Amino acid sequence: MTRTVAVTGVTGFIGKHIVENLLSRGFTVRALTRIARKASTNKLTWVHGALEDQGSLSELVSGADHVVHCAGQVRGHTEETFTRCNVTGSLRLMQAAKESGGCGRFLFMSSLAARYPELSWYAKSKYVAEQQLITMSKTENISLGIFRPTAVYGPGDKELKPLFSWLLRGVLPRLGAPEAQLSFLHVSDLAQAVALWLIVDRPQTYPYELCDGVIGGYSWKRLQEIGAAVRHGPVRLVGIPLPMLRFIAAISMLANRLAGKEPMLTHSKIRELTHQDWSASNNNLSESINWFPKISLERALREGLF
Repeated sequence: MTRTVAVTGVTGFIGKHIVENLLSRGFTVRALTRIARKASTNKLTWVHGALEDQGSLSELVSGADHVVHCAGQVRGHTEETFTRCNVTGSLRLMQAAKESGGCGRFLFMSSLAARYPELSWYAKSKYVAEQQLITMSKTENISLGIFRPTAVYGPGDKELKPLFSWLLRGVLPRLGAPEAQLSFLHVSDLAQAVALWLIVDRPQTYPYELCDGVIGGYSWKRLQEIGAAVRHGPVRLVGIPLPMLRFIAAISMLANRLAGKEPMLTHSKIRELTHQDWSASNNNLSESINWFPKISLERALREGLF
């Protein structure tokens, strides 16, 4: 039987890959968009609206069996900017799903950053959204799932691609302490996990961490070694001093404010970027839905999958 999935954040990097995967599996998708678009297939329906508009959210989930909530605020110069979208918007969507009477599952795309809500406005907003969605779902007949992916990369990504491109040129900028633990996840593996969660029998509710499954994750030294092996040449590891990062953040915030845009790099974001423990484990999710990632960072660099 064909299932219909309502998806937010479809025009973003992660959302686009998730929808492509769902369509390839025969799902019908209803996608939220702020800009009018034409569907390239009869399996995809665009719904014009936004998370701030309860009416458009009701239209989005109408006839949907499941909801995958990928939309989120990643840029902002105030805490309220993140709260408004990541918390209030998520609760508004859950409310619409509840009132539709037909949504059986609601998957919230959170972030590994939610493990440390004290680090940044973004991390706190994701954590608070998780907690409030859990409370809300307990009173409704909706199965809630929470994914906490680590740093996601792949075709179309604009955040990590510059780092990997520099790595393959022989220079690796290091943020934070040399002993920091890092982890990564290819977007195709994340999309695969989403689809499996939607079809598996009675998945658990608690937050699932997602990474590429490389044992021990990555240190900056390990990234340097991988880069050297892939490019068949040396890689220089260059530490970026914290005062320099703060200076760059200040310039970024000023420039974006003058341009009327929200900045990505802020003092709040720096605490997140320089945190020492971004290790992750797939154990809970693998046991729950039999999902195992296929693409390691080394493979992605060798095959140009980023």
